Order: sequence, then structure tokens, then C-alpha cells
Amino acid sequence: MEPAWRQQGRGRGRSQEAQGERSRPPQKEKPQLAGGVGGRPDRQLGVSVQSKFEEIRKSNQAAAQRLVEISSSSDDEDDYDDDDEEVEVKVANKDGKRGKILASTFTTYTDQTGGDATGLVRTGQYVSDLFQSGALTCLICIGSVKRTQAVWSCSSCFSLFHLPCIQKWARDSAFLVSSITDEDFGQKLHPWPCPKCRAEYPPSATPNRYMCYCGKLQDPPADPWLAPHSCGSVCQKELKPTCGHTCLLLCHPGPCPPCPKMVSVSCLCGKAKPLPRRCSNKAWSCQQTCSKLLPCKQHTCTEPCHKECSPCPRVSIQRCVCGREEAERSCSSPRWTCPQVCGSLLSCGNHTCEVLCHDGACPPCPRSVSRSCPCSKTKSSLPCTEEVAPCGDTCDRPLSCGKHTCSMRCHRGSCETCRQEVEKECRCGKYRKLMSCHKEYLCDSKCPKTRGCQRHQCRRKCCPGNCPPCDQSCGRSLGCRNHKCPSGCHQGSCYPCPESVEVTCSCGSTVLSVPCGRERSTRPPRCKETCRQPPSCHHPSRETHRCHPGPCPPCRLPCLLPLPRCSHTCPLPCHDQVLVKSQQVPLAGPWEQPSKPAFVQKALPCAPCQVPIPTACFGEHEVSPVPCHRQGRFSCKRPCGRPLTCGNHDCRQECHLVTDGNKCDVCDEGCSKPRPPGCPHTCSRPCHPGNCPTCSQMIRQRCHCKISMLYVECTKLTSADQQLKVKLGSCNNQCPKELSCGHRCKQVCHPGVCAEKCQQKVKLRCPCKRIKREFLCALSDQCVVQCDDACRDQQRKISKVKEAEQRAAQEEEEKKLQEELEAFEKRQQRGGRRSKRRGRREEGEDEAGGGRRRWWRCVALVLVPLGGALLSVAAYYLLTS
Repeated sequence: MEPAWRQQGRGRGRSQEAQGERSRPPQKEKPQLAGGVGGRPDRQLGVSVQSKFEEIRKSNQAAAQRLVEISSSSDDEDDYDDDDEEVEVKVANKDGKRGKILASTFTTYTDQTGGDATGLVRTGQYVSDLFQSGALTCLICIGSVKRTQAVWSCSSCFSLFHLPCIQKWARDSAFLVSSITDEDFGQKLHPWPCPKCRAEYPPSATPNRYMCYCGKLQDPPADPWLAPHSCGSVCQKELKPTCGHTCLLLCHPGPCPPCPKMVSVSCLCGKAKPLPRRCSNKAWSCQQTCSKLLPCKQHTCTEPCHKECSPCPRVSIQRCVCGREEAERSCSSPRWTCPQVCGSLLSCGNHTCEVLCHDGACPPCPRSVSRSCPCSKTKSSLPCTEEVAPCGDTCDRPLSCGKHTCSMRCHRGSCETCRQEVEKECRCGKYRKLMSCHKEYLCDSKCPKTRGCQRHQCRRKCCPGNCPPCDQSCGRSLGCRNHKCPSGCHQGSCYPCPESVEVTCSCGSTVLSVPCGRERSTRPPRCKETCRQPPSCHHPSRETHRCHPGPCPPCRLPCLLPLPRCSHTCPLPCHDQVLVKSQQVPLAGPWEQPSKPAFVQKALPCAPCQVPIPTACFGEHEVSPVPCHRQGRFSCKRPCGRPLTCGNHDCRQECHLVTDGNKCDVCDEGCSKPRPPGCPHTCSRPCHPGNCPTCSQMIRQRCHCKISMLYVECTKLTSADQQLKVKLGSCNNQCPKELSCGHRCKQVCHPGVCAEKCQQKVKLRCPCKRIKREFLCALSDQCVVQCDDACRDQQRKISKVKEAEQRAAQEEEEKKLQEELEAFEKRQQRGGRRSKRRGRREEGEDEAGGGRRRWWRCVALVLVPLGGALLSVAAYYLLTS
């Protein structure tokens, strides 16, 4: 928003053109679409232009969507619901919550008054308005005051304003007053008024913090169980009129209620004994006669007990101040003067007093003091009976022009007007002219300056520069857009509209008073009366529901109109006015935004009758309910099931009606009668009545051992017993299967598992493999061959040979270790300084000797065990042979 000194008289009533110019976004520079600039081809240029166009279109759509969301969002939390039951529940819950908050706020007061809340009517109205949708409006911006916004409350009228709005209002008000009245602009501190009640606040009282109502807590949090903008603690403000007590309510808006304390006070006249009274209503009358002496000092007060006596109402005859006249007058004003001149002889004895009725001595004679001639140059002391004559000198008294003196002789009376010719300057200082001194020179030039309103020119002839205030009316549209400013033409913003508008519900029973201009954005108040709008469908009356804004919800009563071609009625909900989506108009190009689908109310026809009628199907398989509009026999979609001419199968067609021209099909399937047990072949004849002929086909199968392929007549196989079936399935060869012992089965080809009793002989040896014996294979698991004494002697000999070989190997290893130790000790005993060559030679000999020793050690490790093994084998064969 522009500062006040740049608005040039445009307040809230400035023209729509100015608003349009200020709200119009800055235009971007158009890109230069030169085809060959910079070597960029036309195709890339077209793509870039299209991409920019898409970006601008998307940003415009997003801005429009945000605007729609902001305009459609709710300023408060009480939204209307289409379902009446839900609306009633929500209203009951909200009323209950509001009642709890009000009760908690007023508890400390009602505890003092014994439940009497008559003194809380005004304060309760302010608190109730906090919860009423649209009841609280900032008169500066004409916007709703929400519970989460920082506010400021006027201490005189208790109106709520947004904190940023009242801060700007205070700055602009002080600025405008300073710019008009101060010679040194901005040097003085001017008060600023409340936008509603015009109560003035000093500059130091400009709000700069968001405080609760009682001023104890800064930035009070939004608590749903407290009044909005309240800290929840006790108010404790001094009550008005001052009685020494503080407010007992919780932090609240509006004025504090009357003091509920009990005090002991006497009556107004002080005659009765003190009685306990409410502090806010402690003045009481004992109704006894006052009897106090009135100021007239003649009568006493006859009124009942009161605080201060009124003037005496009686009438009496009283003399004036000079005592000449008497009149019947009120006792409350005993001193009065008559219209007669005093007329008493003064102290000079020559003149009389010319003063009207007075008391006391008359003043001295005015002609008895020292007097002078008319021009005051000559003084003389003459008796009061003689007149002072003119002195004959020039008068020289200053004339009315203030610049020249009177040139006549001393004379009585006033001097004449100045008639000297002087060069005079006009009032505005533009022109000069020779003219009489007593005349005022005004030129015909009109002042081009702008008056204090900064809207109109002065246009006064010969203006000296102190242009008068603008005498025209402001006439600008106020923020409400309904009225014009009635004040005189002024600078800056106009005061908010003082009018209030009543917003009513649909039926007019409930009324909500809101500031003028707020009625367009304020929701109608909730009304508990029944909706009175006439029905818009064929029903005689609507469903009972509460009064609501906008159109009534769709009728949900049953239609009950008679249906055609049957005797039933339509059971569906009323469909006289149904919202139907209208057809969308195709877009002419990408520059058009797709519009939201429009809905049109239409009367839809009744749906076909759905009353179920019991009806049998064509094949009489079932009796099912069929909708009335489809009444008649039907197909149940099951197989027909009627027997065919073959006598073995049923009709497989879908349930159908049998007539002379539509009979069941002829059976075209093969014979499906059961075959003899074991016969895998089918009957070669088509489906027929009676028994099937004997099967003459051969069956190909393998023998029991699964090696040979046999061919057997199907009739013999199916009619044979179990023993003959086993014989027919055998190839009469030896069974090729192996027994668990590893020998081949000796039986002829047979079914099942082979017998486990093997009759073949096997050889068993003792553990040392020296003794060998023969047994039957079936009994080999139960027989064991034990070693004898000869076997044990042979084992001992072999163990002794092994021990000798191990000892020889161990001695050889110890001998090698001893040799290496001796060689190491010899190298240590040599000591001294050896030549470099000798040292290298010895090291080489040592390395060569070490390599040979390692070689012989490896050979010994391989040959010693090999020799032992050969000796043990030789010993074994010698002993066994």
C-alpha cells in the first residue's frame, strides 16, 4: 500500500481505474523472434516459444487454482453439512463446548453472586460474539478476526482490530495530522483515534505487541477450551466505578461486570444502620424523610432518604438587591436584581448613580477625576459640572488604518476614515496599485494551490497562501462499498463505515448484526427453526429439517408414482430434480483453460419396476423371483436334463422351451456304458440301449520282470482268476533281480519281491585273513571266524618288526641333530676377524654342506618307511606260506 503522503487524496473510495492500474502485474518484455539472430534455427525458436507459453499457462492455472482455494476456504470452523442429522450433532457439540467455555469463564463471578448472572449480560455478549461466525470484524480491513491472529482491543469501545491494521492506522493518523497542522513537519507528537469510537490515544500507546485482554500474557496461545485471545487467568482489572476491588472473571473481552462483592454500608442519609449490600449496588435508601435544612435557611427537605438535597422547590416573596421591588420567586434563587436605575445622588452632589439595581454604596462620580481634551494632549482639573473644551491643536490620533494620524483639529467624537493615496499590494502579493489607504486591494487572480484535502484547488480570489479547509463533502465510497463518506473532504483514508447490517437466515427468524460491507462474506446465522421453503418436487411437503442457507437438499422421500404397465409404485428416492453432468464444450486451443464440469437439474424418469414375481423356468428346474418389468418364463442357464432317445444320456442344452419345432437334440456320443473290470477299451458301437458285445482286442503288457513284451487276449485277462493272471503275465525265464546279498534270484519270472533266503555258499576269513571257511549266504550274517594262537603269534612278530624300524629311524634323526650341533659349536669357537673372501667361502661351503644334508635327510625320510613296509610284507608272506 502507498504511504498516505503519496495517495493524493485517494482513500478507500479511489476509482476502479486506479485500483486496476495498481493491481495489474508488470508486463514482461516480449522476446525478439528474429529468425537468424545468433545462428539459432527457426525450429528451436518455435520450441522455446512454445515452452515459455506452456510455463506461463501453467503458472496462470496454478494462481487461479490458489485463488479459488482461498476464496472457497472457510474463515471459521462451522461449515454447513448437507445431512441434517450430522448438522444437529455438530451444532449440539459446538453449543455444548461453547457453554462449557462460557461457564468456566464466569464461574468465579457466579460463585460470588450465588449463581446470579444478570450483571454478565453485556460481557457475555462480547464473549459469545467470539464464537459466532462473522460476528467479529476488523473495521479497518473489513476482514474476519480469527482466533489465531494477533489482535488489539480498544479500552473504550472494546472493539477488536488486527494488530498490523491498528498499527498502520495509528501511524497514518498521526502522519496526516502532523502534515496538516505542524509547521515543522513531524516534530510534534499527535494522538491517534480509535477507528470506531474516536477515543484518542497518545503515541506511546501505539500497540506493538500482541497481548491478552487483561494484558498479563504476551502472544497468548490458541487454546480450544478458552475464549480466543485469552490467557485463561483471572482478569484482576480495577472495576469502574472505582471501588477498590478487581474483576474476578477469567481473562475476557468487553467491559468488566459490576462488582459482585458484599460490603456493609449505611443508607444515603446516614440515619439507618449499615446493611450488607452488593458493592456494585451499595447505594440504598431507608425511605425516611431527610429533614435537612435547605440553603434557603427557611425550609427543610421533605424528600425520602437521598444523597444530596435538591434546591428548595417552594415559592416565597423576596425583595430585590436594592430593596425597591418585591416578587414571588423560588426559594432556591433568593438574590435577584430589578431593571430600575439606582438614581441615588453621588458624592459630588450634582449627578445621580446610573448603575442598575445594586447593593452597597454607589461608585464615585466619573467626572470628578482629572480629565483631558478629546485629543488627550491637554489635561485640566475642572468641576464635574463643567465640560473640557478642545485644545485647538492637531488631533494626531491614529486612524483605523494603523499607519496614519488624524490631521483635523482636536475634536469630539471618532476620527474620519483615512483618505491618503498610497501604493498598496494585493493580498496574494502579485500586483500593486495606487489607491486610498482605507480601501483593501484584492486582485482577480485565483489561487492554484491544493487545499488540505489534496484533492481540490483553492480557487479563492487573491489568496494570501493560508488556504481555508475544503468546504466540499468527501463523497468517496467507504470500505463497505455501500455508503459514501459523509465527512468533509479530507486527506488519507476515510473512517470505517459506522453503519451495521443485519444478516438473516433463510426464514428470517435469526438475525446477526455485522458491520456494513461484511454482509456479502458473512454466512447466515444458524437457525433452529424448521425450513419453510415449499417443495420443488411432486410431494406435498418436504422432509422436516432445519433452516439453512442456499437451496434445500435433494428430496429423499420415496417417489411413489404409479409405474406404467403394472400396479406397483416407484420405491426409489425422489428424482424430480437430479444433478446431471452437462456436455463439455471442446477447447478451441491450448490457450483456453478447461472449465469445471457443469451440472444441470433434470427430472429423470422412473426406473423399471423391480418388484419380484415368482416365475418357473422353461425346464421347471426352479422358481425364482423375476423383476416385474421382465415378467415371463426364463432360462435358468442350467442343463436341460430331459432324457434322450438312447436312454443313457440327458439333454445338455441350456434350459429351453420344448415345442414341436424346438425339441431336444439326438444323442451323437459314443457308448459310455461301464466295461468289464480290467478292460481298458471302449465299446466300438455308438450309444445304444442294452449290453455291449464281448471285447476282442489284444492287450500289450510287460512281464513281471519288465524285460519281455507279452500279448494277451482282453477277454482271457479280464475273466481269469488271480493265479491265472500271474501265469499269463510271466515270461517263464529266470528272474534277473539281485538279492540284498548281491546274488541273482534263482526263481522263474514272478511278481512282487524276491525271496531273501539265498542258498549259494560264501567264504569267510578271520580278522587277520589267515583262516578261511565256507557257509550258506543266508546264514553268513550269523557266522564269525575267530583267530587262533598261530594268528596271535604272527601278529606279535609283525609288531616287533615295526618297533625296531621306528627305533632305527629315531636314532638316525638324533645322530643328524648331533652333527649339526657340533658344526655350529665349531663355527662359534673359531671367532676372530676373517677375511672377506674366506668368510664368503666358508659361508658357501656351509650352504653347500647344508644343502647336501637336507637332501640326505629327505632321502632317509622316504627310504626308511619304504624299507620297513617291504620287510613287513615279506614277513607276512613267509608266515602265511
